[in-house]
Amino acid sequence: MTRSDTAVTAQIEVDEAEEEAKPATGQAGNEQLVPELRDVSGWVNTEPFTLESLRGQVVLVDFWTYTCINCIRTLPYLKDWHDKYADQGLAIVGVHTPEFDFEKDHENVKTAVKEYGLTYRIAQDNDYGTWNAFKNRYWPAKYLVDKDGYIRYTHFGEGAYEETEQKIRELLAETGTSFSAEFEPLAAREYDPGVYTDDPATSLTRELYAGYERNYGALQFRAAPPYIRNEEYYSGPDRELQYKDPGAHENHFIYLQGLWRNNPESIVHARATQAYEDYIALKFYATSANAVMSQPAEGPATVRVTLDGMPLTESQAGQDIRWDEAGNSYIVVDTSRMYYVVDIPEFGGHELTLSSNEEGFELFAFTFGAFTRAGES
Repeated sequence: MTRSDTAVTAQIEVDEAEEEAKPATGQAGNEQLVPELRDVSGWVNTEPFTLESLRGQVVLVDFWTYTCINCIRTLPYLKDWHDKYADQGLAIVGVHTPEFDFEKDHENVKTAVKEYGLTYRIAQDNDYGTWNAFKNRYWPAKYLVDKDGYIRYTHFGEGAYEETEQKIRELLAETGTSFSAEFEPLAAREYDPGVYTDDPATSLTRELYAGYERNYGALQFRAAPPYIRNEEYYSGPDRELQYKDPGAHENHFIYLQGLWRNNPESIVHARATQAYEDYIALKFYATSANAVMSQPAEGPATVRVTLDGMPLTESQAGQDIRWDEAGNSYIVVDTSRMYYVVDIPEFGGHELTLSSNEEGFELFAFTFGAFTRAGES
């Protein structure tokens, strides 16, 4: 895969511990019987069931998690397929396998399912039992199963929506379903032309993780550089340290200023402040930026947001941005989820800072998009 291809391919989350495992495949001539759901810890929109009980139907198994932007961007297509084909024999099974610990909470998953408007079956895979049974390594991942229970098609990451829907229709036709309506798939999103570059310094910013498990893991496996640029971060895990922003920010990294504690999955503001003097900063290249954040135990946190040193304007703001009377842009972090921070008209490079006075404010990850505004959800 060329670097320009990488820049516009879905940012797929890979679990390094599964690096040698091969995902279940459904290539023609090598069909595999679908594994059963295993170790399910909760159900949404359904009573407990098995995949065996769905024999005779076409089943689409979708591995997802509710803070993953790549997963979120596939949900309109899944909803469209459910609306079109549920009455014609398609059963979509969402397997919610959490990336972060707070995503294991059943009420959090129920809330996310409701907010995204999902009405198909959801199984909570908190212990990765089903993930491991499929030998899966990706969010999102789709496994299309025929009426006899064999995996006939797989797709990992975003995209290939028209191809996937065509395969759904082919497998439904094998059950005897006939289609009176024309094939009219949802339009695919379009990438901003600026994303096509071979220069890492200005390429689409990778997903950035704040917890030491990912950062120390990157050091250990040397598959990629870690995400936090401050050297003091690597003096040891679970430490409250005074960080100094080294300045001269580079694309693809997080920079810290002030007192923070490095946790396994996150970075946590470790003191109360008065003037937003502690912050998280980064330089990014994208059309949109999102942040996975969580509130302190005592209640919501106000997180001030600046872009290139200034409050965001309405034309730059993600849907979670608000403004105070003085014109400062901010987000109220009142639950554990992904927040939409920046949404700008054209692909380009910008400096982003997040700052909160509240002790206990927590940041897990940043994610980015490179779609045209007309094509971005």
